[in-house]
Amino acid sequence: MATTNDRTRYAIIALGGKQYVVREGERLLVDRIRTDEGETFQPGVLFVGGVGGGALAPQAQVTARVVGHVLGDKVRIGKYKPKSGYRRHTGFRAKLSQIEIQSIGVPRGGSAAAAAPRDEPQESAREESASDAPREYADYTISDIRDKSKHWRLEQVEAALEYERAHSNRKGAVAALEATIAAKEEKS
Repeated sequence: MATTNDRTRYAIIALGGKQYVVREGERLLVDRIRTDEGETFQPGVLFVGGVGGGALAPQAQVTARVVGHVLGDKVRIGKYKPKSGYRRHTGFRAKLSQIEIQSIGVPRGGSAAAAAPRDEPQESAREESASDAPREYADYTISDIRDKSKHWRLEQVEAALEYERAHSNRKGAVAALEATIAAKEEKS
């Protein structure tokens, strides 16, 4: 059941080149999407706001469910040229999808613990052994790695680099970790 705080939370999503302001439980008609009826999807999130301010390009996701595919109202188009008898009529009905917003603000990565602000890398780094990468490293985006690796110990950065090369091998993450290692070695 939604609390008062959940009802005031809103998001701006992008679908089909258009932007929509949405809240949980809200239904809206959008241009036809390729998702089947009854299935859920995550549209692009541009902004999440509400209680406690907002965030541009947030680390959150919006989950929406396709309720059904419908046709819009018929639009009639007529062309007339006076005194020549030229008359043409045509029309069309837009293909639309009705979606329902199920949730706003679940962090990308999926766990509720990740929803808390992540100013913890220094604390979690102290609790971990020197050979392990930071907790929840697999859920970090490249921008998270770039920002947070500056606060990790050298051993953790090296372990994260080994993990990255063995599992994901994302070029941006590898470059960020290598730059952090070079900066830390230059300081010492």
